[in-house]
Amino acid sequence: MSTFQTQGNKMTNYRWIICSMLFFATTVNYLDRQVLSLTWKDFIAPEFHWTDAHYGYITAVFSIVYAIANLFAGRFVDWLGSKKGYLWAIAVWSLGACLHALCGWATEHTVGLGDVANMLQASGDVAATIAITSVYYFIAARIVLGAGEAGNFPAAIKVTAEYFPKKDRAFATSIFNAGSTVGALIAPLCIPTLAKFFKNVGVGNGWEMAFIIIGALGFIWMGLWLFVYKKPEENKSVNAAELAYIHQDDNEEVEAEANNDKEEKKLSILQCLSYRQAWAVIMGKFLTDGVWWFFLFWTPAYISDVYGFSSDTATAQLLIFVLYAITMFSIYGGKLPTIIINKTGKDPYAARMKAMFIFALFPLLALFAQPLGEISYWFPIIIIGIAGAAHQSWSANIYTVGSDMFPKSAVATIIGIGGMAGGIGSFLINMGSGLLFDYAGRTNMAFFGFEGKEAGYFIVFCICAIAYMLAWCIMKALVPKYKVIK
Repeated sequence: MSTFQTQGNKMTNYRWIICSMLFFATTVNYLDRQVLSLTWKDFIAPEFHWTDAHYGYITAVFSIVYAIANLFAGRFVDWLGSKKGYLWAIAVWSLGACLHALCGWATEHTVGLGDVANMLQASGDVAATIAITSVYYFIAARIVLGAGEAGNFPAAIKVTAEYFPKKDRAFATSIFNAGSTVGALIAPLCIPTLAKFFKNVGVGNGWEMAFIIIGALGFIWMGLWLFVYKKPEENKSVNAAELAYIHQDDNEEVEAEANNDKEEKKLSILQCLSYRQAWAVIMGKFLTDGVWWFFLFWTPAYISDVYGFSSDTATAQLLIFVLYAITMFSIYGGKLPTIIINKTGKDPYAARMKAMFIFALFPLLALFAQPLGEISYWFPIIIIGIAGAAHQSWSANIYTVGSDMFPKSAVATIIGIGGMAGGIGSFLINMGSGLLFDYAGRTNMAFFGFEGKEAGYFIVFCICAIAYMLAWCIMKALVPKYKVIK
């Protein structure tokens, strides 16, 4: 019989209900994030006369705001607590998602054009004015979205640390983090369809309602969270056996506190930055987060630019669906460290680093995505899907690196710092990609046998391919062995 299960006292599993709520929140998070990427090329760009660079500016600003907000979101969640912190985060980002729908109306009134038809027919200086004005409004909405979304992962990781022992955290994280994949999976099926439907029935240009409907899902989640979440110690649905299971690592933490003869450390941001463990998380996020965001934000445009399939066509929707269906295998990535720990007895960090080395190998396939795409568009889609699955597995483990080695009081802070680093990396790759693709298309740039935008995409694919192995080497150099912050 299990240590955590006595006769007549079977362990409850409320922690998995909490995990399902985190999954739901992350799904909504990525749906909100994807609306723009799936509507800009075919619905928004013609209306506002956008180029790739315009879209790159918007995604880049979102990334840098997300990065900066992460730094403060972690501290905010640690200060306010998991329940209230999560509520504030999702309220802000859901509001930001809905605000996108007003950008068209605001642009029309600012420029002085009465309707969408006049916007579409504009040319010359008027078209340029429409483009830059609309970009500013979308940036404003994106700032609100990014500020709110920054709270999702710090809050989710903090909740995971509260409800799961160390050995299960990577697996729990991979499950709720799979919500990002599910969100990305659902998005191409519903968002272009919603936009097309409302465009056909004459509700704006269609894309506005896609933002409103998807954004409203966050407010539904808030209502559920109010009733579902309580700390394990205060939750009547968590029995003694489950509570003991959740707190099985407490002896280690109590011993650490006894050795230090003081309460658990309250670490400031600057204090966190004095530890190599923090810089390992920072570098691991900085070098790799941008890869995922590039795939997330630019794959629909890639399918359109290189293969000519608009986002509302059945072929494009099938390609993106298959891509993100492949990334669902990332769930097993979170389980791998637990398997390694159980079989070898390795400490959590050693097991995670071994697993992350394996995950870092798969993105190297991206080197062959564009060349094989000359044979069939299915090759780059499958390869990007594999790389995406590897990223999500990598991400689930890098998040738990912080929670394994830092005290619970600093978990959200360290995840926020890591998120900021990832956001900066994403800013650079999104801004750079937009400028590169415009330049490549304008000059018909040649690179390794590819010309125009195809050459640009090949360059970015090469960067994405090597990012994880570089990040792993740096992390291992910074923190060779498991060391808990005391």
